[in-house]
Order: sequence, then C-alpha cells, then structure tokens
Amino acid sequence: MGRGYVVIDTDRCKGCELCVHVCPVHILQLSPDAFNAKGYHPVIVTDMDKCIGCAACAMICPDVVFTVYRRKRKPRTVAAAANA
Repeated sequence: MGRGYVVIDTDRCKGCELCVHVCPVHILQLSPDAFNAKGYHPVIVTDMDKCIGCAACAMICPDVVFTVYRRKRKPRTVAAAANA
C-alpha cells in the first residue's frame, strides 16, 4: 500500500497531461478509452499502490481535478532505547 492516494474529478479534466509529466512515480496517464463530460480523455491512475502522496499533480493542475490524501505513518518504536 502506498503512502498516499488521489481522487480525480474526471469531468473537470481537460487532458492537458501536465500531471502525467510531473508525477515522480509515473502512475498517471490519459485514459485511452474513456471520455469525460467535456469530451476529453481524462487522467487516470495506473497503480494507486505506488502513489506517494506528494501532491505534485494537484499543484500543477490548472483545473483543480485532484484531491490528494496521505496516509499517516506508523509511529516508530524505540524498543532499544526503552530497554537501555
């Protein structure tokens, strides 16, 4: 499971591909088959498990189609320090 995940409002996407080029883990692409309400090929996530929640896609998107969530990290246990 990745550190983050994105929710995409596909009907707002105009298929500009800016997000595709800025994604550091290369999990975004334009849908080859689907069209949105505007008639564009919207962006899709190819492998959500690889998402790191960096929000680069959300920052560059001119149409604000992304909502990015980050999962909380599990706290580190410091068992060695507690036993010392």
